Amino acid sequence: MKNTLVLILILLAFKTLAQDATIQNLKTESSKTIAKDPNDTIPKIWETGGLFSLNLSQGSLSNWAAGGEKFSIAVNSLLNAYAFYKKDKNSWDNSLTWNLGYVKTTSLGTRKNDDRFEYTSKYGYALGPKLSLSALFNIRTQFFKGYNYPDATTKVYSSNFFAPAYIILSPGLNYTPVKNLSIFVSPATPRWTIVKDTSLSALYGVDPGKKSDFQFGAYASITYMANLGKIVTYTGKLDLFSNYEHNPQNVDLYMTNLFAAKISKVLSVTYSLTLIYDDDVRQFGPNFDAPGLQVQSLLGVGLLLKF
Repeated sequence: MKNTLVLILILLAFKTLAQDATIQNLKTESSKTIAKDPNDTIPKIWETGGLFSLNLSQGSLSNWAAGGEKFSIAVNSLLNAYAFYKKDKNSWDNSLTWNLGYVKTTSLGTRKNDDRFEYTSKYGYALGPKLSLSALFNIRTQFFKGYNYPDATTKVYSSNFFAPAYIILSPGLNYTPVKNLSIFVSPATPRWTIVKDTSLSALYGVDPGKKSDFQFGAYASITYMANLGKIVTYTGKLDLFSNYEHNPQNVDLYMTNLFAAKISKVLSVTYSLTLIYDDDVRQFGPNFDAPGLQVQSLLGVGLLLKF
């Protein structure tokens, strides 16, 4: 009996020591710092996003003494998307913009008030933290027929798909002084003006009967995106081109500005301002034969989706 009691005491002592060792091991393991796998910190190669906006306004009048259109409706849409690639010293930026809008009134019928398509692709090889050797491709056109309206009863056919279209293929340097600001400069840029409908050639500086015009000059493009507060975003672009062969002092300008204020999950206010000056587009002035600054301003309230 005495030997049995001694054996039981020895077994209890061993069990207690084993439990103490287990608890100590658990404490030691829990105090260790977990090392992060280097593979979990791989830089993001692609950055994609954009926004889609749809604005709608409608009005109607009945027995309205002050006068006005009995019925009017306006629809404007905007798609702005981008995809940016960056790995090691290589970068590839792509952006696409499409604007389309129509207005319908009782007296004037349906008229287009916006139709623009633009795609830009830019490759860069980094020479330093902020400077890259780059090549840029840009195309700008529209999708549907356009008309001018000299008066309420007359419409004049003035544009169409690839009539005109502007194509730029430009080698140069790209400078990014701060995030979301890009400045591209090229002293040697070819530009093509395409007018597939020869009846419109003369309107866009292309020789009558021909479908294209080649120009060579200096080109600069500045793009900028920013958050202006918590709910307002801004996207802007400025393109400048000087034709070495014809009036190089008359610099062509294409500038877009888009402000978007998101006031709820889907409801927004958008304002876009577009400025265009092309020295070869001579449709303005008293005799409709002079160049001029083209201005488009659109303000709308509607749906805004960011992705």
